[in-house]
Order: sequence, then structure tokens, then C-alpha cells
Amino acid sequence: MKRTKNSYFLPYQKKWILDNSRLKILEKSRQIGMTLATAYNCVRTHMAHRNTYDTWVCSRDEIQAKLFIDDCKKISQILSIACDFFGKKFIESKQKSRVGLKFSNGSTINAISSSVDSQAGKRGSRVLDEFALHNYQKNLFITAIPGITWGGRLEILSTHRGANNFFNQLIQEVKNDGNPKNFSYHRVTLQDALEQGFLQKLKAQIGKNDERFYMSESEYFDFVKKSCPDEDSFLQEYMCQPLDDNNSFISTETVIACEYPDIEWQTLELKNYSTAHGDFFLGIDIGRTNDLTVFWLLEDRDNMLLTRKVVCLKNMPFSHQEAELQKLFSISSIKRVCIDQTGIGRQFFERASEHFGNHRVEGILFNNRVKENFAYMLRETLENQSIRIPSDEFIRADIRAIKRETTFAGNFRFASKHTNNGHADRFWALALAIHAASTTRHIAPMYLETIERRSVKYL
Repeated sequence: MKRTKNSYFLPYQKKWILDNSRLKILEKSRQIGMTLATAYNCVRTHMAHRNTYDTWVCSRDEIQAKLFIDDCKKISQILSIACDFFGKKFIESKQKSRVGLKFSNGSTINAISSSVDSQAGKRGSRVLDEFALHNYQKNLFITAIPGITWGGRLEILSTHRGANNFFNQLIQEVKNDGNPKNFSYHRVTLQDALEQGFLQKLKAQIGKNDERFYMSESEYFDFVKKSCPDEDSFLQEYMCQPLDDNNSFISTETVIACEYPDIEWQTLELKNYSTAHGDFFLGIDIGRTNDLTVFWLLEDRDNMLLTRKVVCLKNMPFSHQEAELQKLFSISSIKRVCIDQTGIGRQFFERASEHFGNHRVEGILFNNRVKENFAYMLRETLENQSIRIPSDEFIRADIRAIKRETTFAGNFRFASKHTNNGHADRFWALALAIHAASTTRHIAPMYLETIERRSVKYL
């Protein structure tokens, strides 16, 4: 089913826009234009004389909610010009502020933070965008839904982020448990979007200098699939199939709770090493051909470990890897560097120790016991939410890839599969960086604690 030649919105977008149900829920692929369709519907609703309900837009963070408001402002300007051209009366919108849009009928579209408390006491429609990314989804839903008691609607839309969360619980209720809350249910995968004309619309935006301009729909589908870290990530991000975390050592939900919003990461990522003044710690997992070499830089600030740089190198000569280390060591406040010296990492560690001093550089020999200690330390740090990491699908995939397995001898080991994305190299670089920080933060190194004590805790 292709879009009509002169239609701006694709069929799946139209279906969402024209659905005036009190409760709407959408599981969707990434980047298929559903946030724009939702913004258009908000403006379209607020244009009406009879509308007196406010709309409260809540994204994962306030910055994203403000971007939603910016889309609403642009749409209102376009609709105003179109209505004037055709001689139709239009309820003119006015810029309320950076976080809101006010219409002359008195109704407003407002951006609010992702805090649960921000929903309390407000009446009118709710838009919960990328709902699965919120830390407290159930509480957010419980607080938001009374707000539509006197009118308005609740719209929930999101890409999946694991199976063990409230968003997926709502989806499963709709699909398998009789839909007790009476949601109007929508589902749009990448395949659905392509079948309804998405690629033609994309090509009109990107132009002929983009390689995707010359792709067929099947070629574009494969292109997107290959760009994902692994098959599971593709199925979740683009095909509405949530990841099952039951076999993963660390759940997707735990990881997401520690992620920077994209825009915040862009501002905090360290780009000029000469401006670094905090206490920094570096973890390096060494690879060469099949595995990645990953440099993970943390800053210790107010008892929070902030990721400031992640560098991934594949199939790079050791001279290039050493040059990257040299750049990072230009940060005078680097307190400690921990390097995987197992196998091919031994020479790298020895050269780094000679150049920068063994008082700052520590080599780690990975074996099952050390890996277990490091894996538990990383998980505890994430569970305590005392670290911030980039919101990155490759990082998420590496952390999710680690499995706690039992050997034939009855021992435990931490392992992951080799993929085109490496061998969970980002996970181990992060673990090394956390260990580096622990040795100077007066935290007892995990390898000095008994494995049995922690194993009992997590059984």
C-alpha cells in the first residue's frame, strides 16, 4: 500500500492522526515520522474553537519535549498560511514560551519534564512520547491518567526497550489479555512503513547525494538491519519485538536508567582534552582484527562517574592505538588507567607503563575469577545509578550480550558471542574504567571480596 501522490502523511501516520480514541497506544519502529504525526494532531486539535483542553507533552527528558513543541510551532505556522490562502478561519497560535504554545481559544500545548510529579494536578490531554525510555513508567501512567477525567485523551507511543517493563505489559494486555483498559492499539514496523511509502518520502528529503537514494525497499531494509549491532537489536528497534532480558546478566532497563539523553551527551562528551580539570579514569580493552580496542574515559564528579569519551577502534595498527592513548594522556588529571593485558594486550600495557609510569597504569590479566569480579562491580554500579553512559545501541548491545554461564566443572564464567560488533569489548572497557576509579575512591577492590558473598546476593 503506497501513499497517495499528493498526500503529505503516509497511511500509518493518517491512521494515528485520525484516531480520536480516549486512550491510544503505539509500538513503533524508530525514525518513521510518528512524533511529527503526533505533533500535527496536537496542533490540529487545538485549532478548533470548541477545544478547551490543554495538552501536556512528556518525553524521556525535557529537552526532547521542547523539540516536540518546536515541531508544533512550525506546523501551526504552516497551517496558518495554508488556511489564510484558502480563506478559511484559523485559530491563530501564539508562542507561549520556549516550552509551550498558546492558542487564541485559550488552550495550550505544554512541554513538561519526565518527572512523575510533573503530571500531578494538571488537566487535559497527555502525550507520553518514547514511553519505554522513562525510568518509572507505571508511576507515570498512574499519575497521568486521572488528568483526562474531565476530557482530553492519553496517547502513548514508543519503541520497545526490553520486555520486562510496563510499556510492554500494556502492549501484552492489549494483544493477549482482552485489552482491559480499552486502548486503541497501533503497531508500525519498518516493514510496514516501507510497504506504505516511507522510502519514497525519505528520498524526497535526502537527495541524490545520499547512497540510500538509489536503494530499493528490500535493499534499504537490509541496509538498516546491517547497521544494527545484532539481530536482537534490529528486531527490537525496527520490528517491534522487545528483547527478552531473562538470559542477560544486566537488564536493558537497568542500562537505560543510567543513560544520558542524546542531547546531554553531545554537550558532555569531551572534545577538547585541554579543558579537562576533574579526576579522570580510563579503561582500555585491547583488540586488533576481530575484536575492538575500546577506550572508556570516566570523570569522577560529586560521587558520580560521568562518561566523557568512548573511542572504538577496529583493525587498527597498535601504533594508531598508542597514538590514541597518547592523546588521552594529555589530560593531566588522569589518575589511573587500567588496561587488559591478556594475550595481545600485554605488549600494549608494557609500553604504556614504560611511557606513562606504573604508578598510573595498571595491567589486568583477565581470567574467570577477575571477569566475575569486574562484571559484578559494573552491574552494581549501574543498579546504584552512580554512573552515566551514552545512549548508544552498540553499548547497550555489548552490555546485554554478557551471559553468566555454568561450566561443565560447575564453575561460573562470563561470556559473550563474537559478532561483527566485536566481543562485548565496550562492556569490558567500561568495567576496567570503573575498576580504575574504584582504586582511588577508597572503594574496596572487588577482587578482594569473596565471590560467594556476591553470588548469594544475586541468586
